[in-house]
Amino acid sequence: MDDLGAYSKGFITNVPADLSTDFANEFREKTYKYPLEGIYIYSFEEGKMLYADGWEEVCGVPDSEINMLAIVNFTAPAFSPFVNEINDKALKFLHQRNQKLTEYSFTIELKILHRNGKEVPVTAKVSVFEAAKDGRLKSIIGRFQVDYGLKFGKVMRYAAYGPEKDAFETDLNESLFYPYHISQKEMEALRLLADGFAYKEMAEKLDLSQSAVEKRIRPLFQRFNVKNNAHLIAFAFQNNLLP
Repeated sequence: MDDLGAYSKGFITNVPADLSTDFANEFREKTYKYPLEGIYIYSFEEGKMLYADGWEEVCGVPDSEINMLAIVNFTAPAFSPFVNEINDKALKFLHQRNQKLTEYSFTIELKILHRNGKEVPVTAKVSVFEAAKDGRLKSIIGRFQVDYGLKFGKVMRYAAYGPEKDAFETDLNESLFYPYHISQKEMEALRLLADGFAYKEMAEKLDLSQSAVEKRIRPLFQRFNVKNNAHLIAFAFQNNLLP
């Protein structure tokens, strides 16, 4: 467990962005930033930040100082093991692909540490910003949106998007060291289950086979140590997975 995050940290640095470059100025002019949102662009090719905006408002760190290593390290302690692990697996997943990389993105709900020591709830979305001509990962863009409406339990929530997102989620669900996690597609099935739908009805709503729906629900029993559907729904409410 001590080496969680080691893979991804091997590809990032503490070099901040030069916000006076033409790239930074052009990107700032054409990009909309929401209130209480921090944006960054990190180049693996150059080993540094290319852009940063909004971070003092989000975590108390000036944009001129924010760097990729700092962003990884200011994850709140309770969320750090899962975030480090999913960072590793997401980067390994992208390194194994060289087609349609810019269609991939990943979202995690977590808390980060503000410079004043307070924990701040955010939804973090990281997308591939640019791929090299040979298809290799070149840079990523991250958007951290503060959301004080988020409620957390011990289950970590994430989502994957892209051409092979199902393969990525399946790999995560089978190999993550941290046991309490749930993907977006599992959440969709869980919400329908809580609303009283039978597996056959859920399959119709999700346009899936009944066996595919069961494969989204059944693994949660062992993962969350619950015995049946009613126990699973109760666990979900206790951990703020359901409204």
